[in-house]
Amino acid sequence: MSSKEVSGSQAAQYVGPYRLEKTLGKGQTGLVKLGIHCITGQKVAIKIVNREKLSESVLMKVEREIAILKLIEHPHVLKLYDVYENNKYLYLVLEHVSGGELFDYLVKKGRLTPKEARKFFRQIISALDFCHSHSICHRDLKPENLLLDEKNNIRIADFGMASLQVGDSLLETSCGSPHYACPEVIRGEKYDGRRADVWSCGVILFALLVGALPFDHDNLRQLLEKVKSGVFHMPHFIPPDCQALLRGMIEVNPEKRFTLEEIQKHPWYQGGRNEPCPEQPAPRRVCVKRILSLTDLDPDVLESMHSLGCFRDRVKLTRDLQCEEENQEKLIYYLLLDRKERYPSYEDEHLPPRNDIDPPRKRVDSPMLTRHGRCRPERKSLEVLSVTEQGSPTPPRRALDTSAHSQRYMPTV
Repeated sequence: MSSKEVSGSQAAQYVGPYRLEKTLGKGQTGLVKLGIHCITGQKVAIKIVNREKLSESVLMKVEREIAILKLIEHPHVLKLYDVYENNKYLYLVLEHVSGGELFDYLVKKGRLTPKEARKFFRQIISALDFCHSHSICHRDLKPENLLLDEKNNIRIADFGMASLQVGDSLLETSCGSPHYACPEVIRGEKYDGRRADVWSCGVILFALLVGALPFDHDNLRQLLEKVKSGVFHMPHFIPPDCQALLRGMIEVNPEKRFTLEEIQKHPWYQGGRNEPCPEQPAPRRVCVKRILSLTDLDPDVLESMHSLGCFRDRVKLTRDLQCEEENQEKLIYYLLLDRKERYPSYEDEHLPPRNDIDPPRKRVDSPMLTRHGRCRPERKSLEVLSVTEQGSPTPPRRALDTSAHSQRYMPTV
Protein backbone atom coordinates (compact mmCIF):
# COMPACT_ATOMS: atom_id res chain seq x y z
CA MET A 1 0.00 0.00 0.00
CA SER A 2 1.49 3.35 -0.93
CA SER A 3 1.57 6.25 1.51
CA LYS A 4 -0.57 8.25 -0.91
CA GLU A 5 -3.32 5.65 -0.72
CA VAL A 6 -3.60 5.94 3.04
CA SER A 7 -2.48 9.40 4.06
CA GLY A 8 -3.24 11.47 0.99
CA SER A 9 -1.14 14.34 -0.24
CA GLN A 10 -2.87 17.40 1.27
CA ALA A 11 -6.16 16.80 3.13
CA ALA A 12 -6.09 14.95 6.45
CA GLN A 13 -7.58 11.48 6.37
CA TYR A 14 -9.80 10.12 9.10
CA VAL A 15 -10.84 6.72 10.38
CA GLY A 16 -13.98 7.57 12.30
CA PRO A 17 -12.97 10.34 14.74
CA TYR A 18 -9.25 9.52 14.41
CA ARG A 19 -6.98 11.60 12.18
CA LEU A 20 -4.28 9.49 10.53
CA GLU A 21 -0.74 10.67 11.25
CA LYS A 22 2.73 9.13 10.84
CA THR A 23 3.46 5.49 10.10
CA LEU A 24 4.45 3.58 13.23
CA GLY A 25 5.47 0.36 11.53
CA LYS A 26 4.70 -2.27 8.93
CA GLY A 27 3.42 -5.74 9.72
CA GLN A 28 2.63 -8.83 7.69
CA THR A 29 -0.83 -7.59 6.75
CA GLY A 30 -0.28 -3.85 6.30
CA LEU A 31 0.75 -0.53 7.76
CA VAL A 32 0.27 0.60 11.35
CA LYS A 33 -0.35 4.34 11.64
CA LEU A 34 -0.75 6.73 14.52
CA GLY A 35 -4.32 7.95 14.97
CA ILE A 36 -5.30 11.02 17.02
CA HIS A 37 -8.89 11.56 18.20
CA CYS A 38 -10.10 14.86 16.73
CA ILE A 39 -11.84 15.90 19.99
CA THR A 40 -10.07 14.24 22.92
CA GLY A 41 -6.58 14.02 21.43
CA GLN A 42 -6.35 10.34 22.44
CA LYS A 43 -3.60 8.49 20.58
CA VAL A 44 -4.27 5.07 19.07
CA ALA A 45 -2.46 2.71 16.71
CA ILE A 46 -4.46 1.91 13.57
CA LYS A 47 -3.60 -1.28 11.73
CA ILE A 48 -4.62 -0.88 8.08
CA VAL A 49 -5.31 -4.11 6.17
CA ASN A 50 -5.70 -3.94 2.38
CA ARG A 51 -8.45 -6.46 1.66
CA GLU A 52 -7.79 -6.40 -2.09
CA LYS A 53 -4.16 -7.49 -1.81
CA LEU A 54 -4.52 -10.34 0.68
CA SER A 55 -5.76 -13.87 0.18
CA GLU A 56 -8.99 -15.05 1.74
CA SER A 57 -7.06 -17.25 4.20
CA VAL A 58 -5.02 -14.26 5.43
CA LEU A 59 -8.18 -12.16 5.83
CA MET A 60 -9.69 -14.99 7.88
CA LYS A 61 -6.65 -14.80 10.17
CA VAL A 62 -7.24 -11.07 10.61
CA GLU A 63 -10.86 -11.77 11.61
CA ARG A 64 -9.60 -14.46 13.99
CA GLU A 65 -7.19 -11.95 15.54
CA ILE A 66 -10.10 -9.54 16.09
CA ALA A 67 -12.16 -12.24 17.82
CA ILE A 68 -9.20 -13.30 19.99
CA LEU A 69 -8.50 -9.74 21.12
CA LYS A 70 -12.14 -9.45 22.18
CA LEU A 71 -11.65 -12.51 24.40
CA ILE A 72 -8.51 -11.22 26.11
CA GLU A 73 -8.55 -8.25 28.49
CA HIS A 74 -5.29 -8.07 30.40
CA PRO A 75 -3.09 -5.09 31.39
CA HIS A 76 -0.11 -6.65 29.59
CA VAL A 77 -1.95 -7.45 26.34
CA LEU A 78 -2.45 -4.77 23.67
CA LYS A 79 -6.10 -3.65 23.65
CA LEU A 80 -8.45 -3.60 20.67
CA TYR A 81 -10.85 -0.63 20.79
CA ASP A 82 -12.83 -0.69 17.54
CA VAL A 83 -12.93 -2.01 13.98
CA TYR A 84 -13.70 0.12 10.89
CA GLU A 85 -14.02 -1.00 7.29
CA ASN A 86 -14.77 0.11 3.76
CA ASN A 87 -14.70 -1.75 0.47
CA LYS A 88 -10.91 -1.74 0.25
CA TYR A 89 -9.51 -1.59 3.78
CA LEU A 90 -10.03 -3.02 7.25
CA TYR A 91 -8.92 -0.77 10.14
CA LEU A 92 -8.13 -2.17 13.59
CA VAL A 93 -8.05 0.59 16.22
CA LEU A 94 -5.57 -0.58 18.86
CA GLU A 95 -4.02 0.75 22.05
CA HIS A 96 -1.03 3.01 21.37
CA VAL A 97 2.10 2.45 23.46
CA SER A 98 5.06 4.78 23.10
CA GLY A 99 8.03 2.67 24.21
CA GLY A 100 8.54 0.69 21.01
CA GLU A 101 9.51 -2.97 20.70
CA LEU A 102 11.30 -4.91 23.40
CA PHE A 103 13.61 -6.00 20.56
CA ASP A 104 14.85 -2.44 19.98
CA TYR A 105 15.20 -1.88 23.73
CA LEU A 106 17.35 -4.99 23.99
CA VAL A 107 19.51 -4.05 21.00
CA LYS A 108 20.08 -0.60 22.52
CA LYS A 109 20.86 -1.77 26.08
CA GLY A 110 22.49 -5.12 25.47
CA ARG A 111 21.90 -7.86 28.02
CA LEU A 112 19.71 -6.87 30.95
CA THR A 113 20.26 -7.31 34.65
CA PRO A 114 18.48 -10.33 36.17
CA LYS A 115 16.21 -7.90 38.04
CA GLU A 116 15.04 -6.07 34.90
CA ALA A 117 14.79 -9.32 32.90
CA ARG A 118 12.64 -10.82 35.67
CA LYS A 119 10.29 -7.82 35.62
CA PHE A 120 9.67 -8.22 31.88
CA PHE A 121 9.48 -12.01 32.13
CA ARG A 122 6.90 -11.95 34.92
CA GLN A 123 4.68 -9.60 32.93
CA ILE A 124 4.94 -11.83 29.84
CA ILE A 125 4.14 -14.99 31.83
CA SER A 126 1.23 -13.29 33.63
CA ALA A 127 -0.36 -12.23 30.35
CA LEU A 128 0.34 -15.59 28.69
CA ASP A 129 -1.18 -17.48 31.61
CA PHE A 130 -4.33 -15.39 31.17
CA CYS A 131 -4.39 -16.16 27.44
CA HIS A 132 -3.98 -19.89 28.04
CA SER A 133 -6.74 -19.83 30.67
CA HIS A 134 -8.99 -18.58 27.85
CA SER A 135 -7.71 -21.34 25.51
CA ILE A 136 -5.66 -18.86 23.43
CA CYS A 137 -2.14 -19.81 22.29
CA HIS A 138 -0.06 -16.97 20.81
CA ARG A 139 2.36 -19.09 18.71
CA ASP A 140 4.56 -16.16 17.65
CA LEU A 141 6.11 -14.85 20.87
CA LYS A 142 9.37 -12.93 20.32
CA PRO A 143 10.79 -9.54 21.34
CA GLU A 144 9.43 -7.90 18.16
CA ASN A 145 5.88 -8.74 19.28
CA LEU A 146 6.40 -7.44 22.82
CA LEU A 147 5.81 -3.69 23.08
CA LEU A 148 6.68 -1.28 25.89
CA ASP A 149 4.53 1.53 27.26
CA GLU A 150 5.84 4.84 28.61
CA LYS A 151 6.61 3.17 31.97
CA ASN A 152 8.47 0.27 30.33
CA ASN A 153 5.71 -2.24 30.98
CA ILE A 154 5.05 -5.08 28.54
CA ARG A 155 2.18 -5.37 26.06
CA ILE A 156 1.91 -8.62 24.12
CA ALA A 157 0.93 -7.72 20.55
CA ASP A 158 0.31 -9.30 17.14
CA PHE A 159 -2.08 -12.19 17.64
CA GLY A 160 -2.15 -12.85 13.89
CA MET A 161 -0.75 -16.37 14.37
CA ALA A 162 -2.73 -17.07 17.55
CA SER A 163 -5.10 -20.01 17.76
CA LEU A 164 -7.82 -21.28 20.03
CA GLN A 165 -6.89 -24.66 21.51
CA VAL A 166 -9.88 -26.31 23.12
CA GLY A 167 -9.46 -29.12 25.63
CA ASP A 168 -6.90 -31.81 24.78
CA SER A 169 -6.87 -31.09 21.06
CA LEU A 170 -3.52 -30.49 19.35
CA LEU A 171 -2.53 -27.89 16.77
CA GLU A 172 -1.02 -28.65 13.35
CA THR A 173 0.02 -25.39 11.65
CA SER A 174 3.76 -24.74 11.67
CA CYS A 175 4.17 -21.01 12.14
CA GLY A 176 6.27 -18.36 13.81
CA SER A 177 9.98 -17.56 13.76
CA PRO A 178 12.51 -20.41 13.64
CA HIS A 179 14.66 -18.72 16.30
CA TYR A 180 11.79 -18.94 18.81
CA ALA A 181 9.84 -21.99 17.56
CA CYS A 182 9.99 -25.28 19.48
CA PRO A 183 11.37 -28.53 17.99
CA GLU A 184 7.99 -30.23 17.55
CA VAL A 185 6.70 -27.28 15.48
CA ILE A 186 9.83 -27.32 13.30
CA ARG A 187 9.50 -31.09 12.79
CA GLY A 188 5.95 -30.54 11.49
CA GLU A 189 4.35 -32.64 14.23
CA LYS A 190 1.05 -32.02 15.96
CA TYR A 191 1.76 -29.98 19.08
CA ASP A 192 0.36 -28.41 22.23
CA GLY A 193 0.32 -24.67 21.61
CA ARG A 194 0.68 -23.94 25.34
CA ARG A 195 3.94 -25.89 25.54
CA ALA A 196 5.12 -24.25 22.32
CA ASP A 197 4.56 -20.82 23.92
CA VAL A 198 6.59 -21.89 26.97
CA TRP A 199 9.59 -22.78 24.75
CA SER A 200 9.36 -19.34 23.08
CA CYS A 201 9.29 -17.66 26.50
CA GLY A 202 12.41 -19.58 27.48
CA VAL A 203 14.22 -18.31 24.39
CA ILE A 204 13.03 -14.77 25.15
CA LEU A 205 14.27 -14.97 28.76
CA PHE A 206 17.65 -16.24 27.52
CA ALA A 207 17.84 -13.32 25.07
CA LEU A 208 17.02 -10.81 27.82
CA LEU A 209 19.75 -12.17 30.09
CA VAL A 210 22.43 -12.80 27.45
CA GLY A 211 21.74 -10.29 24.68
CA ALA A 212 21.96 -13.11 22.12
CA LEU A 213 19.88 -16.12 21.07
CA PRO A 214 20.45 -19.71 22.27
CA PHE A 215 20.04 -21.04 18.72
CA ASP A 216 21.44 -19.06 15.81
CA HIS A 217 23.02 -19.66 12.40
CA ASP A 218 23.17 -17.84 9.06
CA ASN A 219 21.96 -20.99 7.29
CA LEU A 220 18.30 -21.74 7.95
CA ARG A 221 18.68 -25.52 7.68
CA GLN A 222 21.51 -25.59 10.21
CA LEU A 223 19.55 -23.24 12.49
CA LEU A 224 16.58 -25.64 12.46
CA GLU A 225 18.88 -28.57 13.23
CA LYS A 226 20.25 -26.67 16.23
CA VAL A 227 16.74 -26.01 17.51
CA LYS A 228 15.73 -29.65 17.08
CA SER A 229 18.79 -30.81 19.04
CA GLY A 230 18.02 -28.41 21.90
CA VAL A 231 21.72 -28.07 22.70
CA PHE A 232 22.86 -24.53 23.60
CA HIS A 233 25.59 -22.83 25.60
CA MET A 234 24.60 -21.55 29.04
CA PRO A 235 26.75 -18.52 29.99
CA HIS A 236 28.31 -18.66 33.46
CA PHE A 237 26.96 -15.22 34.47
CA ILE A 238 23.34 -16.40 34.47
CA PRO A 239 22.32 -17.09 38.10
CA PRO A 240 22.27 -20.87 38.85
CA ASP A 241 18.58 -20.96 39.78
CA CYS A 242 17.73 -19.13 36.54
CA GLN A 243 19.85 -21.62 34.57
CA ALA A 244 17.64 -24.39 35.95
CA LEU A 245 14.53 -22.47 34.91
CA LEU A 246 15.87 -21.96 31.38
CA ARG A 247 16.73 -25.65 31.00
CA GLY A 248 13.21 -26.56 32.12
CA MET A 249 11.64 -24.24 29.53
CA ILE A 250 14.03 -24.88 26.62
CA GLU A 251 13.43 -28.62 26.90
CA VAL A 252 13.14 -30.66 23.67
CA ASN A 253 10.62 -33.12 25.12
CA PRO A 254 7.33 -31.19 25.43
CA GLU A 255 6.10 -33.62 28.10
CA LYS A 256 9.08 -32.73 30.32
CA ARG A 257 8.97 -29.01 29.52
CA PHE A 258 7.91 -26.76 32.40
CA THR A 259 4.28 -25.67 32.53
CA LEU A 260 3.30 -22.08 33.31
CA GLU A 261 2.30 -23.22 36.79
CA GLU A 262 5.76 -24.70 37.39
CA ILE A 263 7.40 -21.53 36.05
CA GLN A 264 5.42 -19.31 38.41
CA LYS A 265 6.37 -21.49 41.38
CA HIS A 266 10.06 -21.51 40.47
CA PRO A 267 12.43 -19.86 43.02
CA TRP A 268 13.98 -17.50 40.45
CA TYR A 269 10.56 -16.35 39.25
CA GLN A 270 9.45 -15.68 42.82
CA GLY A 271 12.76 -14.04 43.82
CA GLY A 272 13.22 -10.33 44.44
CA ARG A 273 10.52 -9.73 47.04
CA ASN A 274 10.73 -5.95 46.70
CA GLU A 275 10.25 -6.06 42.93
CA PRO A 276 6.84 -5.02 41.57
CA CYS A 277 4.40 -7.77 40.64
CA PRO A 278 2.71 -7.80 37.22
CA GLU A 279 -0.52 -5.85 37.02
CA GLN A 280 -3.53 -8.15 37.16
CA PRO A 281 -6.78 -7.86 35.18
CA ALA A 282 -10.00 -6.83 36.87
CA PRO A 283 -11.99 -9.93 37.87
CA ARG A 284 -14.77 -10.87 35.43
CA ARG A 285 -17.78 -12.76 36.67
CA VAL A 286 -19.56 -14.30 33.70
CA CYS A 287 -22.73 -16.29 34.23
CA VAL A 288 -22.82 -19.36 31.96
CA LYS A 289 -26.34 -20.65 31.47
CA ARG A 290 -28.32 -22.78 29.07
CA ILE A 291 -29.61 -21.13 25.90
CA LEU A 292 -33.13 -22.35 25.27
CA SER A 293 -33.81 -21.02 21.80
CA LEU A 294 -31.87 -20.20 18.63
CA THR A 295 -33.50 -16.77 18.71
CA ASP A 296 -31.67 -16.08 21.99
CA LEU A 297 -28.26 -16.41 20.32
CA ASP A 298 -26.42 -13.15 19.65
CA PRO A 299 -25.48 -12.96 15.92
CA ASP A 300 -22.37 -10.83 16.50
CA VAL A 301 -21.02 -13.23 19.12
CA LEU A 302 -21.69 -16.20 16.84
CA GLU A 303 -19.82 -14.45 14.03
CA SER A 304 -16.84 -13.89 16.36
CA MET A 305 -16.88 -17.55 17.36
CA HIS A 306 -16.90 -18.67 13.72
CA SER A 307 -13.87 -16.42 13.14
CA LEU A 308 -11.95 -18.25 15.87
CA GLY A 309 -11.59 -21.18 13.46
CA CYS A 310 -12.49 -24.17 15.63
CA PHE A 311 -16.25 -23.49 15.62
CA ARG A 312 -16.80 -23.50 11.85
CA ASP A 313 -19.53 -26.15 12.04
CA ARG A 314 -22.44 -23.82 12.76
CA VAL A 315 -24.94 -26.63 13.36
CA LYS A 316 -22.69 -28.30 15.96
CA LEU A 317 -21.93 -24.95 17.59
CA THR A 318 -25.59 -24.04 18.07
CA ARG A 319 -26.28 -27.56 19.37
CA ASP A 320 -23.40 -27.30 21.89
CA LEU A 321 -24.60 -23.87 23.03
CA GLN A 322 -28.09 -25.22 23.70
CA CYS A 323 -27.07 -28.33 25.63
CA GLU A 324 -27.59 -28.51 29.40
CA GLU A 325 -24.00 -29.35 30.37
CA GLU A 326 -21.32 -26.70 30.73
CA ASN A 327 -18.76 -26.72 27.93
CA GLN A 328 -16.01 -24.63 26.37
CA GLU A 329 -18.32 -23.30 23.67
CA LYS A 330 -20.73 -21.79 26.19
CA LEU A 331 -17.90 -20.28 28.23
CA ILE A 332 -16.41 -18.56 25.19
CA TYR A 333 -19.86 -17.44 24.01
CA TYR A 334 -20.65 -15.75 27.33
CA LEU A 335 -17.19 -14.20 27.61
CA LEU A 336 -17.66 -12.60 24.20
CA LEU A 337 -21.22 -11.56 25.04
CA ASP A 338 -20.02 -10.03 28.30
CA ARG A 339 -17.33 -8.05 26.46
CA LYS A 340 -19.90 -6.83 23.93
CA GLU A 341 -22.34 -5.66 26.59
CA ARG A 342 -19.65 -3.86 28.58
CA TYR A 343 -18.22 -2.17 25.48
CA PRO A 344 -21.17 -1.70 23.09
CA SER A 345 -20.27 -0.47 19.62
CA TYR A 346 -22.51 2.37 18.40
CA GLU A 347 -22.32 4.65 15.39
CA ASP A 348 -19.93 7.58 15.81
CA GLU A 349 -21.42 11.00 16.43
CA HIS A 350 -20.06 14.48 15.64
CA LEU A 351 -17.55 13.24 13.09
CA PRO A 352 -15.41 15.83 11.27
CA PRO A 353 -16.61 16.76 7.76
CA ARG A 354 -15.08 14.68 5.01
CA ASN A 355 -15.24 14.30 1.27
CA ASP A 356 -14.25 10.63 1.05
CA ILE A 357 -16.09 8.62 -1.60
CA ASP A 358 -15.91 5.48 0.55
CA PRO A 359 -15.26 6.55 4.17
CA PRO A 360 -14.40 3.88 6.76
CA ARG A 361 -17.51 2.71 8.58
CA LYS A 362 -17.47 1.47 12.14
CA ARG A 363 -18.55 -2.09 12.87
CA VAL A 364 -21.49 -1.61 15.19
CA ASP A 365 -23.70 -4.04 17.06
CA SER A 366 -26.57 -5.85 15.38
CA PRO A 367 -30.16 -4.64 16.00
CA MET A 368 -30.94 -7.24 18.64
CA LEU A 369 -32.28 -6.63 22.15
CA THR A 370 -29.70 -6.89 24.92
CA ARG A 371 -30.44 -8.65 28.18
CA HIS A 372 -31.35 -5.20 29.54
CA GLY A 373 -34.02 -4.65 26.89
CA ARG A 374 -32.19 -1.92 24.96
CA CYS A 375 -32.31 -2.05 21.20
CA ARG A 376 -28.91 -2.02 19.54
CA PRO A 377 -28.32 0.17 16.48
CA GLU A 378 -28.34 -1.42 13.07
CA ARG A 379 -25.06 -2.86 11.89
CA LYS A 380 -24.11 -1.75 8.40
CA SER A 381 -22.58 -4.93 7.07
CA LEU A 382 -20.58 -4.99 3.83
CA GLU A 383 -21.12 -7.29 0.91
CA VAL A 384 -18.76 -10.24 0.62
CA LEU A 385 -15.64 -9.00 -1.12
CA SER A 386 -13.75 -10.90 -3.76
CA VAL A 387 -10.08 -11.35 -2.87
CA THR A 388 -6.97 -12.34 -4.77
CA GLU A 389 -5.60 -15.85 -4.46
CA GLN A 390 -2.07 -14.77 -3.62
CA GLY A 391 -1.20 -13.12 -0.31
CA SER A 392 1.28 -10.31 0.05
CA PRO A 393 4.90 -11.33 0.63
CA THR A 394 6.00 -11.57 4.24
CA PRO A 395 8.41 -8.72 5.04
CA PRO A 396 11.74 -9.87 6.47
CA ARG A 397 12.22 -9.26 10.18
CA ARG A 398 15.38 -8.62 12.10
CA ALA A 399 17.24 -11.25 14.07
CA LEU A 400 18.62 -10.40 17.48
CA ASP A 401 22.10 -11.02 16.08
CA THR A 402 22.17 -8.63 13.12
CA SER A 403 24.32 -11.08 11.14
CA ALA A 404 21.38 -13.51 11.00
CA HIS A 405 18.93 -11.47 8.97
CA SER A 406 18.36 -13.95 6.19
CA GLN A 407 15.48 -16.31 7.04
CA ARG A 408 13.16 -14.75 9.59
CA TYR A 409 9.78 -16.43 9.25
CA MET A 410 8.76 -20.02 8.85
CA PRO A 411 6.10 -20.56 6.18
CA THR A 412 2.59 -21.17 7.41
CA VAL A 413 1.26 -24.49 6.15
